[in-house]
Amino acid sequence: MTPEDALAQIAEHADPQRAEGARAYHKADRPYLGVPNPVLNDLTRAWRADLDADGRVSLARDLWQTNIYEARIAAAKLLTTARIRPDDSAAWALIASWTPDFDSWAIADHACMAGQKRLQEDPLRVDQVAEWTRSEHMWTRRAALVITLPWAKQNFPKPQDLEIRDRVLGWAASYVPDRDWFIQKAIAWWVRDLSKHDRPRAEAFLAAYGDAMKPFARKEAGKYL
Repeated sequence: MTPEDALAQIAEHADPQRAEGARAYHKADRPYLGVPNPVLNDLTRAWRADLDADGRVSLARDLWQTNIYEARIAAAKLLTTARIRPDDSAAWALIASWTPDFDSWAIADHACMAGQKRLQEDPLRVDQVAEWTRSEHMWTRRAALVITLPWAKQNFPKPQDLEIRDRVLGWAASYVPDRDWFIQKAIAWWVRDLSKHDRPRAEAFLAAYGDAMKPFARKEAGKYL
């Protein structure tokens, strides 16, 4: 499977009218083909079945570099699997290398969903994610919360998981003074999901920082409390 073949398969489902709507919605200047996510799901599922780990990483790298919206979504989906054998380090390195390119929520979130699987495979990678929290790039800082969302959702966390949960809550607390809508939304998202699995920590966070959050974010964070 070459990147040219992959792009040709994606382009077969192009819809110019849908593409214009996607451009207006995502507000990021790049090519759009107007291919819906279910089609990309089907295509990437077939590609994953035909490619070994190195092949998936190579194709994902090439698709990402095109800067085409659907190609970047497909690149992330190629790496969104629970297991990559025998070694997922190349996949993790590629996903981490994408963060400076994030410029819209959809691409960033798909890449982070792939990254969540790799973090769960090796939680020590959270140390690398911690570096993102100091980035000047808003989307990279936001990604640190999105990619660690699995630790907000665990029902039976182990001691190491609780350490990560508290660490990420510390990052979220440091973000509270940031007035950017996407950062505030990411804080709210993390605390909202946490509240369904660890009510005391969510309540403690909001007691300490809720008044300093933007009102919409405070409301969203406490939605289930």
